[in-house]
Amino acid sequence: MASDGLALNRNGFPGQEGSSSHPQLSSEDIQKLMADAKRQIEERKRLSRQQQQPCPVVDEKPQVSIPAPPGVVDSRAARIAQLTAQIQAKLSSSKIKLEPEEVPSTSSKFGPKPTPLLLDSHGRAVDDSGREIQLVHRVPTLKANLRVQRKEPVKVVKKERVEEKPSVSYKFLDPRLEAKAPDRAKRSFNFHEKGEFEALGKKLRTLSQLDRLQKEIADKAKKTGISSAARLALLSSIVPKKEVTDEEVPEIEWWDSFILKDMSTYQEYLEHPAKLEEKLEGITHLIEHPLQLKPPAEPSKPILLPVFLTKKEKKKLRRQNRREAWKEKQEKIRLGLEPAPDPKVKMSNMMRVLGTQAVQDPTKIEAVVREQMAKRQKAHEEANASRKLTVEEKKQKKVKKIKEDVQLGVHVSVFRVSSLRDPAKKFKVEMNMKQLQMTGVILLYKNINVIVAEGGPKQQKKFKRLMLNRIKWSEDQVEGTETANKCDLVWEGLTKERSFSEPKVKISPNESFGRELFKNHGVEHYWDLSFSLTVIESSQTT
Repeated sequence: MASDGLALNRNGFPGQEGSSSHPQLSSEDIQKLMADAKRQIEERKRLSRQQQQPCPVVDEKPQVSIPAPPGVVDSRAARIAQLTAQIQAKLSSSKIKLEPEEVPSTSSKFGPKPTPLLLDSHGRAVDDSGREIQLVHRVPTLKANLRVQRKEPVKVVKKERVEEKPSVSYKFLDPRLEAKAPDRAKRSFNFHEKGEFEALGKKLRTLSQLDRLQKEIADKAKKTGISSAARLALLSSIVPKKEVTDEEVPEIEWWDSFILKDMSTYQEYLEHPAKLEEKLEGITHLIEHPLQLKPPAEPSKPILLPVFLTKKEKKKLRRQNRREAWKEKQEKIRLGLEPAPDPKVKMSNMMRVLGTQAVQDPTKIEAVVREQMAKRQKAHEEANASRKLTVEEKKQKKVKKIKEDVQLGVHVSVFRVSSLRDPAKKFKVEMNMKQLQMTGVILLYKNINVIVAEGGPKQQKKFKRLMLNRIKWSEDQVEGTETANKCDLVWEGLTKERSFSEPKVKISPNESFGRELFKNHGVEHYWDLSFSLTVIESSQTT
């Protein structure tokens, strides 16, 4: 095929037919030949790629194609015609004849075969019906872009959870409320604090002891009568009430029992609602707003911390104060408000201060100097005597130092001693309470000796150390024989006011007298607590 006087040789490159040597070509012809050669190479690469992969079917919309240059179109047409002739020759020589409707199978034992490529007269890929198809071009990309594409998060479509209503019907279930489906609770570690089970065991043991003690007292009450019945009445207030579990529903709640005094159950109110207004007491349409009071232990004025100076700072401050006083005295002397003081003459500086006077009559001058020295000594002693405290002032100072301010609260401690028959120890307890300026009472009764001490925190610290550490109660001796004795701290706390006056010793002939003594001061619970502990100890020993 000739194109501008040139033809393709057997190698596919343009040249003259039947000539073995190349004629002289101009530069424009050479450039044109090189361009045609590049186009042919690209066309062959494209055809080989299309044969390796199936051709996708494209919609029937007309595709806009860019027309190739005339030189390329002629070369393509010649090549296509040559290939078509070769294929037809092979098909005619073969014995297998395919019908036009039959489509050869593309599968073989080695896998699916590629779809045959069909080209039109312009070299474009077409399908069986002659429609042009668009081939997929693989564009090379960088590895960095591929990594970014892999890292793109995949959007996970979450399915909406449909909440199922519980099918179980409960007795007290409100149909207006939506119940959540039962979720399985997450299992986690539950650590117990140190001493938790010890405290629980101690509580259970105490409850069992109280129950056993109550039964014993109930049995004795039938035999002995009044005295044991009184003990039972005292202990009944200490025994804890029966606890209501979560599963049990009371007939009437405790907060409603104060209002509905004549009703034992809610059913009575439902049956007689008209009588409710008559039975309700203290319920009005008014709202009470109680006054806000400060706690008793909180001071009304701010407490200022004292400033503590070092020894060096105290000396410096004293020196400055003395200098200021000396300067003030000098100013008064200069203004004539005070007379100038006489020179301070001593035996050591007499000759230097008086000079010629001392030389003329030394005996007279010595007598004058000794008189001045005696006068100064007397003034010093009088000043010290004026600053000295009297006996009454010393006593008040000591009391003020020991006594503490209890306006914010009184610290109370209650002790129980098994025996106070030793007069020396009883004297120590009483005198220490008086010396520490404490108030309280010492009640003596058989093996229940109750000591109540009221005072400040420092006083309580000293008295507690006396009762629990300093006095050796186990070494108690009465009439030359040792007896078992001990002292226990029953209770300590803070009260608003004092309940007793100065400490006194009281002897109780029986139990009722001791309780009546504490009841008159409004602290009968001190006796109840000490008495119950004594009864529990005696029951444990027996």
